[in-house]
Amino acid sequence: MAVTLEQAQRVGYTCLKALLRFAFMVANNLVAIPSYVLYLIMLQPLRILDSKSFWYIEGVLFKWLLAMVASWGWWAGYTVVEWGDDVKAVSEDEAMVLVNHQATGDVCTLMMCLQDKGTVVRQMMWLMDHIFKYTNFGIVSLIHGDFFIRQGRTHRDQQLVLLKDHLEKYYRSRDRKWIVLFPEGGFLRKRRETSQAFAKKNNLPFLKHVTLPRLGATQVILKTLVAPQENGTPSGGDAVRKESKSKGLQWVIDTTIAYPKGEPIDIQTWILGYRQPTVTHVHYRIFPVKDVPAEPEALTNWLYQRFIEKEDLLTHFYETGAFPPPQGQTKAISREMTLSNLWLVGIQSLAFLSGGMWYCLFQYLYHCLF
Repeated sequence: MAVTLEQAQRVGYTCLKALLRFAFMVANNLVAIPSYVLYLIMLQPLRILDSKSFWYIEGVLFKWLLAMVASWGWWAGYTVVEWGDDVKAVSEDEAMVLVNHQATGDVCTLMMCLQDKGTVVRQMMWLMDHIFKYTNFGIVSLIHGDFFIRQGRTHRDQQLVLLKDHLEKYYRSRDRKWIVLFPEGGFLRKRRETSQAFAKKNNLPFLKHVTLPRLGATQVILKTLVAPQENGTPSGGDAVRKESKSKGLQWVIDTTIAYPKGEPIDIQTWILGYRQPTVTHVHYRIFPVKDVPAEPEALTNWLYQRFIEKEDLLTHFYETGAFPPPQGQTKAISREMTLSNLWLVGIQSLAFLSGGMWYCLFQYLYHCLF
């Protein structure tokens, strides 16, 4: 079939736009990430004298970096509509966020929709696959104190020990509040078949839109971060004893991400922007941690139930284009998440100005020394 002039122009425009966006993203990374690292190197004396102030500043810089990533999608028309509980109400409390995982764009979506949730972004910790350590953002996550977990049965026990040690060493010493993890342990398309086979073998529900979650990381987080008086676990929360001011983990936020027609956005689309403007829908449900069982078998059943509910939520969404109303209500209320373009431009400008400043400084030092 012959290509019309209009179609050729549209393809040409899309390719040009993708090329320009990619060039901007590369430039953005080349100035923003080194600037983040260099600022923190310069602030090392403050880390020794006043650790709390150092990690406060680091958190602000971290939030700005995540806002830059969010801006790539925002300016491409990839926006977010939120449903369910209002998580702003618990933004100052400690919470564990459980998220379904469909594609690399899930992380970018969270970076966007958590931007307007108070101090959450600068005080959050991410659990992510170890492969992300070797991406352009890996050095930032390492400095910030995120945990990179290695998947696979042979690594599982060792990784859970390392996670516990990591939480005890960094979570409260750096004043972290929210911890984000993907309990499915991988992308939906990669784990669905295995999960369905496991479900059939163990007489569990057949899931299409999510997979059965894994217990390990969730259990370690609860045992390590929940205060002793909560959850009926007097032995849990060793890190809490070291930080008497902390109330411990107080909430579990069950987060469900849904894409129109079940077509997730990956990181390539987020960067290049070749997909038409898309609204991603995010549903929240908040559970008090005292209602989460501590025993492994009960916790496994509780966690499975959350993902069975996710399956129902997503089935309803794909059939109707909306999430169902909460139990006892007749209508579901959605909230359009917005970002300020002026604020995003200001952050991007600061990044490029910082890059220019560091470049001039190193040029000056080079001429002074040589």
